[in-house]
Parts: sequence; structure tokens; C-alpha cells
Amino acid sequence: MLKAPIIVVNGKNERESGRKAQISNITASKTVADIIRTCLGPRAMLKMILDPMGGIVLTNDGNAILREVEVAHPAAKSMIELARTQDEEVGDGTTSVIILAGEVLASALPFLDRQIHPVTIIQSFKRALEDALQIINDISIRVNTDDRTEMLGLIKSSIGTKFVSAWSDLMCGMALDAVQCVAIEVDGKRQVDTKRYARVEKIPGGEIEESHVLDGIMLNKDVTHPRMRRRIENPRIVLLDCPLEYKKGESQTNVEIEKEGQWERLLEIEEEQIKEMCEHIIKVKPDLVFTEKGVSDLAQHYLLKANITAIRRVRKTDNNRIARAVGATILNRVEDLKEADVGIKCGLFEVQKVGDEYFTYLTKCQDPKACTIVLRGASKDIINEVERNLQDAMAVARNVIFEPALAPGGGAAEMAISVRLGEKAKAIGGVEQYPYRALATSLEIIPRTLIQNCGGNALRTLGRLREKHAAGQHTWGIDGLTGNVVDMKTYGIWEPVAVKAQTIKTAIESACLILRVDDIVSGVSKNKERSGGGGAMGGEEMAAPEEGGER
Repeated sequence: MLKAPIIVVNGKNERESGRKAQISNITASKTVADIIRTCLGPRAMLKMILDPMGGIVLTNDGNAILREVEVAHPAAKSMIELARTQDEEVGDGTTSVIILAGEVLASALPFLDRQIHPVTIIQSFKRALEDALQIINDISIRVNTDDRTEMLGLIKSSIGTKFVSAWSDLMCGMALDAVQCVAIEVDGKRQVDTKRYARVEKIPGGEIEESHVLDGIMLNKDVTHPRMRRRIENPRIVLLDCPLEYKKGESQTNVEIEKEGQWERLLEIEEEQIKEMCEHIIKVKPDLVFTEKGVSDLAQHYLLKANITAIRRVRKTDNNRIARAVGATILNRVEDLKEADVGIKCGLFEVQKVGDEYFTYLTKCQDPKACTIVLRGASKDIINEVERNLQDAMAVARNVIFEPALAPGGGAAEMAISVRLGEKAKAIGGVEQYPYRALATSLEIIPRTLIQNCGGNALRTLGRLREKHAAGQHTWGIDGLTGNVVDMKTYGIWEPVAVKAQTIKTAIESACLILRVDDIVSGVSKNKERSGGGGAMGGEEMAAPEEGGER
């Protein structure tokens, strides 16, 4: 006897399963990849995006573009997350990873149509990934990180595809100087923290050529009192994380005064406390005091009498950078101040006016392990793009310091992996060889895109490049400016192995993850249900299935 069907999923939910879900995911991923395909290589096109606040983003950086794009499909969101992960991990290759992941997924589609199980395809892809990483190591060369010319040539290859390629010598020098400045050794390990200790200060106006790396720190601050000194050579610097003000009550504090003299005494106590704090500071004879909190008028008076310059409300991050650059210790109590806490490594303190604003410079520091990069440019949009490009260049320099190995650029590494995987596929038996070979072919998307973006003939040029690699010449790649086949060894385009390996790893692993999905359930939130909103896959945001649905 047949029973009535049991409803397990809320009937208002949109659901796609099986082949339909897989095709939907692959199509969405390919669409995201197609958005930024024209952003690869030195002939890359720019994208102009209007953000929700009305601001304009003008860039060809894959991560910056996808960060501003709003998508509804869950697979497309997963692809956008890839670019963010790649940017955080190695700082470069964000466009390549999306293009490659989209092509790998597209290569799996014919096998799904032939009823080959996704797990079989994933096994082949994982096997190909292991072989690809081994091939990258085989074709890589070592680099001497102490050789400035070699390092500059390497960073130039990452900047060559960006907006600032016209000023590549200047930008490469700045990126390398900044990374070498903040590099330190702790317990025998190299540490390079550009995010915390290499601050980019953007000042609209002037020309890009005026950008430079300071051998110290710059802050957007002025002195607290107009009569305080604005230029001090070899200053003694004290850094504080406490207010130079009278301590007020935590909550509403009431003071009951019975006699007239008590009010005067109350003011005297306040004055005495501030004077005592200033005396603790004056005792170590500093020239300059930075504090993260406020400085009262009375404290300014006492410090001015002692010929000490004070700067207040400094950001915590800036204070940490100053401490590292000048060798000072940040203190929470002025009572604990001693000679060893005073910073003496700064050569010059100066306040300068740039445009309409005042900037404090702490320069000529002895072996500063923190720096400020000053960027100038015609407008905010241009400076923002220069900053994005500079961050990529610094990431490349940092990666090479950690892993000093290079792979040939211009699509040469991808073509070398593709050709060698194609040869290895012949030795694999059964159904597994077909997805393995398809992945090898999909790696050709990088050189093909480079050719297409500079208006070359992809079919003929790829044929010539394949011929070179079949003959064992694995350093031959595509000249992104002309679309011709050139030897990267003589052309001088190399990329860090860390970036190349991470790109291939992230692209293939994410493709495998998306291929595993065989069911998509789109939940409808209670608010949307009340307002009559549907949970259609195309238009609405994805939400978690309702807990209160029918069971």
C-alpha cells in the first residue's frame, strides 16, 4: 500500500540537485572568471566600478575588482573568496587563480555529461596537482636575495602588468627598500611584517615621481603648542600610552564642598598631580614626547618650560612603529620611566607642511626596523591604484626572501606543466587519464589569455610555444606586450615559486570542492516570506534553510 509523500524540505525553498546543481556551479564560476580574464598581463584592461557609497574604483587588480562585485550565486561567492585567500597568502596571482579555477571546472563538464562520477574526476585532478607541484620545483632556479639587481628584476615582472609599470624602477626600488627595512630575525627565523611596520601615507598632489621610502616614520600630526620646537636634531624620544591630564572619575562623581578654601585646594591637587607627572618625564631629559592619549593645557605649559615638544593622540599602530624605529619603549605609567626606555636612534625630528596639512617626520634613524612609504599623485584614485600595485610588489619581495626560488613567467611555467602532464597521462590507465589530460590542457588558459589580451593569434602562437616545450625548452613563454614567443631567461621575466605553486594549488583544490557539491538548497528568510519575496537562485541572496520549516 502506497503512503503519502513525506515533505522533508520546506516547500518554499528553491532546490537544485544532481547534474543541474553541478552545471549551475560550473557556469557561475566560469562567469566570474570571464569578468577578469581581460585583466591578465601587461596589456590588461582596467575595470571601473562604482561602489555602494558612490566612490569609483579604477583597477585591474583581480582581488580589488571581485571585492566590489556583488553576486548571489554561492559558487560565485566561493570563487571571489579564492582571490581574497590568494591575496592574503602570497599577495600576487589573484587574477590567475580565478581564471585557472574557472577553466579547470569547465574542463570537468564534458566528463559529467558522460556520466563519469565526480569523485573519479577529483581523484585525477588531485593526482595531476601533485605532479604539477613537482614539475614546478624541477623547472625552478634559485635566487640570491642579497643581490639587489636580481631582486629588482624579479619585482619588475610583478609590476609590469600593473598601472604603475611606467614607473617600475621607482616602485620596485621602493618595494624592495621597504621589505628589507622591516625584515628582522627572531630565534633564527626571518620575519617580514609589511602590514604592521611599513605604513603607506597617501598625500594627493604632486607627481608620482615624488614618492619615496623614508628611513624612519611620518605622521599626520602637528605639535600641541605653537611655541614648541618644530625641528630637533638627534632627539631623545619618550613614548607613552597614558594621558597627561588630571584623572577624572570613572562614572558620575560628585564632590561636596563645605568651605570656600576646599575648592581652591581641589584645583591645587589637580595641578600638583599634573606637575608630578611632568616632573617624572622631565627627569629623563627628553626632547620629544608622544602619547596615545590627551595632553592638558597645564601639562603643555610645564613641558614647554622644560623645552620639551609634545605630540598627542597618536594612533596605537603609529606608536608601535615609532618604538621600533627609534628604539624606545612604550610606557603605561610615567612613574616607571627610566633612561633605558628613551629612544635615541632618531637623527632628525621635523614638522613640515605638505599641501594644507602638517606632517611630523622622524628621519635619519639608525637601522630602523619600521618605515613609512610616502605616495604622491594627481588624485586619490591614482594613489589608491599605486598603493594596490605597491602592496603586490612588496608581497613578491617578501615571498622571495622566505622561499628564494623562481619559475619562468609569461605563461612558460603553465605550458611546461601542461606539456609534461600530457606526457604522463599516456602512462595512466582507465578512465582517470581523461580528466588528467583535460587538466593539463586547461593550464594553457594562462598563455592563451596573455596572447588574446594583446591581440595576437592564439592558435598559431600556442602551437609554436607547444613545439618549444615539447623539445624540452621549458623557459619559453609569451611576451605579454607583443604576443610573440620569447625565451624568459633572456627576456628576464621570472615569478616566485611560492606564488606559482599557491595559484595552482588553490585553483585545483577549489575546483575539486565545487565539483563535490551535488545539491543546492536556497532558504527563504522569514522577512522575505512575509513580504512575499521568493528565494529564486538567480536574483536573491543565499540564506541558511529555515529552522521552523515543515518536517
